[in-house]
Amino acid sequence: MRSKAELVRKTFSSWLTTKYLMIIRNEENFAEKTTVTFNYARILTIALLLFIVFFGLSMLMATTVLKQWLDPRHAQMTMNQEVLKLSLAVDSLVDEVDKKEMFIASFQKIVAGEDTVSEDFNERLVSVSNNQQATTDQEELAPVDSMFRREFETSGLDLLSIGTTDSDLQEVFLFSPIEGIVSDKYNPKGDHFGVDVVAKRNEPVKSVADGTVLMASWTQDAGYVMAILHSNNLISVYKHNSDLLKDVGAFVSAGEVIAIIGNTGELTSGPHLHFELWYNGNAVNPEEFVTF
Repeated sequence: MRSKAELVRKTFSSWLTTKYLMIIRNEENFAEKTTVTFNYARILTIALLLFIVFFGLSMLMATTVLKQWLDPRHAQMTMNQEVLKLSLAVDSLVDEVDKKEMFIASFQKIVAGEDTVSEDFNERLVSVSNNQQATTDQEELAPVDSMFRREFETSGLDLLSIGTTDSDLQEVFLFSPIEGIVSDKYNPKGDHFGVDVVAKRNEPVKSVADGTVLMASWTQDAGYVMAILHSNNLISVYKHNSDLLKDVGAFVSAGEVIAIIGNTGELTSGPHLHFELWYNGNAVNPEEFVTF
């Protein structure tokens, strides 16, 4: 005799596997239109698959497109992400500004001929001297010009872009800073890294190209000095002025008056302009690029 459990299992199995025939007829004439064979097992399987598909799509929509409406934490999380991005951007900008300010401060001290510079700058000078074998001529440079050159070789390229060549500088048009006679030419072996130009009294000094004033101050050796940062890794320096007409950070256009010729500083014997060009951290002969 079969147990009650066996009868229940057989009855349930029969209910699932028993086939049924669905006939669809025309209501008016009872003509047969189509027939569908099915059982409950097939219906349950199809229903389960449809449920899984719709459930998966619902979860996907809830975690992507509809997340901002369904998740109350979405707005806060989005805001936190934006704050983190802005914080990182601000930190990067602060670092860049600090580096540029340190470079400008070191540059001003070097041109001013001061012996005391930042510890970080001293460390970089020691590192360069250990990694590079300096020639005798470089070691015998005047203190101001020697430190000036080293600063540009170690720090200048941090501020300026890298990858240009001498041909790039040849293609740049430079205005003449002043019209006059070159009394002392460019001679790096004689510690003279620019040219001396004699001109009329109170003659205006002009910027050779567009740029930003990097330094505008008084130094003991060079008097009133102005340095301008241009594109293409170029810096122009104007020394022994009687007056400076621009402040640090000011943008100047090519040919704009920036100073008045003078006779200030200890390293001068008469009214003239000492003009220098520094390209990629090295002094170049101004007469190769400017007509006086």
